[in-house]
Amino acid sequence: MTVSWTPHRFTGGILALDTANTVVLRNDPEKTFDRFDDPAEIARFADAASGFRGAELGGRPLEATSPDRIAPVVLAIRETTDCLFRGAVSKGALAAGDLAAFLKACANGLDRSLAEIGAPGRPFGDPSTPIAFEAALAVSALSLLRDDTVARLRICPNCSWLFFDRSRNSSRLWCDMAVCGNRQKASRHYRRRRTAPHEVNNA
Repeated sequence: MTVSWTPHRFTGGILALDTANTVVLRNDPEKTFDRFDDPAEIARFADAASGFRGAELGGRPLEATSPDRIAPVVLAIRETTDCLFRGAVSKGALAAGDLAAFLKACANGLDRSLAEIGAPGRPFGDPSTPIAFEAALAVSALSLLRDDTVARLRICPNCSWLFFDRSRNSSRLWCDMAVCGNRQKASRHYRRRRTAPHEVNNA
């Protein structure tokens, strides 16, 4: 299935979280599905992310020329990122065991990379040349370890996606108000309309 990588697919706020959210409905075993089941979607996602995450990347384009080859590394970073930070949101702390697996996955993403990263104002390196998607994904994931970032991570109560809360008072509830927020509002309205006649009849 070819995916349309729309802005809603990038509501995590950070590349690593957007990537973690490519598994849809993780909290529903009967409905969950993986948008990267077809490795070709990794390349299409990287291309879209180059635009949607341009500010985070410092304008450096992502490159995923061999999605079949990099898929195991990408999926390992994705799954360990989701496990570590979903746990951090739920428990309020990082689990040491999960952190070890996460760091190993990120190290594999950076292994053999010739990219020079981390210069002041250029965490992803020289914007004039592409960076391998798996390396950029590792850099993005590692950036989540800062205390001020972990404190602003959230899990959307509607779709269970992870997202970074950039609101001034750290009170954002939904990953996307226009999608998940409105769905919850519509669901509550529908339930109220269904129960209202019952309550009137029993009055």
